[in-house]
Amino acid sequence: MLQILAAPDHVGAYKLEGVLTEEDYDRVIADIEARLNRFDRIGIVADLTGFRDITVRAGWKDLRYSFGKMLELKRFPREALIADRHWIRTMVEWANPVIPFVQIRVFQPDESEAAVAWAGDIDPGLRPHG
Repeated sequence: MLQILAAPDHVGAYKLEGVLTEEDYDRVIADIEARLNRFDRIGIVADLTGFRDITVRAGWKDLRYSFGKMLELKRFPREALIADRHWIRTMVEWANPVIPFVQIRVFQPDESEAAVAWAGDIDPGLRPHG
């Protein structure tokens, strides 16, 4: 299940609980793309404290979408993960030095406001309309 959380317009904030489905992932993509249409750069917050798994179809969508955005990493300068699992922190420590242009930081479950504030502490830049 997916819940889109309240956050500044230039921050996509999501709470993932249970098993993430293809429909859930479609909502994430639509929300991210809407924000990218308005801003040059956005922050991302993912609350993973209740997340258990992802369906195969949602997993494939995630891989395709993620690879499709590889040339746009500068548009996602800060990504905050809210998690209480040690392996997620370890994964982020490993990934941070090898992912260019993106800072990833893990926050504890009681630090959700700090996670949103940190992810949003960027210059989003407005996209030209026309």
